[in-house]
Amino acid sequence: MCGKPQKERPVANSNLLTLTAIKADVGSRGGHTQPSEEMVAVCEEEMHNAVGETLLDCRVTTTGDDICMLMSHLPENGPSVNDLAWKALDRAGDIAKTQGLYGAKQDLLTSAPSGNVRGAGPGVASITFATDAPERPAETFMVVTADKCGPGIFNFLFGKVFTDPDMAAGLMLPNMLDGFTFTMIDMEHVEPGKNVDRVIRLDGGKELPKLKLLLRGEDEYGILAIHSNRYPHQQVASTSTDRLHSIAGVYKGKDDPVGLVRTQGIFPAPEELMSPFTVAPYVAGDARGSHNMPLMPVPINTAVTGVYCLPIVSAMAYSITPEGMFSEGVDMFDNPAWDSTRKKAQLKAMLMREQGSFGCAMLPYSQLEYAAYRKVMEDLNERFVTESR
Repeated sequence: MCGKPQKERPVANSNLLTLTAIKADVGSRGGHTQPSEEMVAVCEEEMHNAVGETLLDCRVTTTGDDICMLMSHLPENGPSVNDLAWKALDRAGDIAKTQGLYGAKQDLLTSAPSGNVRGAGPGVASITFATDAPERPAETFMVVTADKCGPGIFNFLFGKVFTDPDMAAGLMLPNMLDGFTFTMIDMEHVEPGKNVDRVIRLDGGKELPKLKLLLRGEDEYGILAIHSNRYPHQQVASTSTDRLHSIAGVYKGKDDPVGLVRTQGIFPAPEELMSPFTVAPYVAGDARGSHNMPLMPVPINTAVTGVYCLPIVSAMAYSITPEGMFSEGVDMFDNPAWDSTRKKAQLKAMLMREQGSFGCAMLPYSQLEYAAYRKVMEDLNERFVTESR
């Protein structure tokens, strides 16, 4: 826990709450493994000091080499929350530099932003909702954090659970029978000097084949948001969709996404949301951000130590009061029930690694994250000659 009880909540927009999760790699021990304890502590300190002012409550966790800050706050405090998170990550990065850690501040790609860290390197997911909506008598949600992979992982995980009744039987209940609308974003779209997104909204029921066509492109298109069709004002999910190479122009680490997803009642239950994770799907990322490997569910605060940096994912479930206070978290993958999935992921990883660098074991040339790979290809292209047949 990283907060002190708040005696009185501000009254402005008192029926609205915002959940924000901000996550970044600003340095880690022994390679891309895990942040130091001092780095996590300074983030907790920044969060703790802001509770009762900028924040209502907060939690700080790690997944692999990333630090994630979960915060509840009033919607109008959004810019201050973004600035607070940046300050915390910047301080953690300073500690990483002092300690000689690897990749210090690697995800802080711009100078200090003003009020919005999206597009500056860190992954950001945020949802605002009314605390007095009659269709949501209690508020539960989950934070999904992943390392050594990109935001396209949610295309499979959320794409399945919000469109396939075989994954989530609740989709056949009256409150969810109308389905969900997906806001998809073109993650490769960049307009120099403009802070704009290229998006499209598709009905996950009526336009499922078209939606699937975009969901399959995990490196090109991502899920920005998902909304209920029966209750269009209710956003159920938000994921970070920034591509670091699109911001920096060169490889600066994999995008290592974070997602927020509300659960129960008019939305799928936690146990339904867990269904797609049992697949341990092959995803882009892994060592040097340039391979295809299975996604392994692991407990929160797990270091990356697997062969070729096996992509990992964690999920923490919480309840939240109308005053913005979090319950104790439930670590959804800290359970023997997931041991078989972890073994499955290891087996799938070993089978893929038997291919070495051939074919689908690595990403296509256009998606290779390390600029050095492309430089070698450019040198080779210059050596090609045209010969008569």
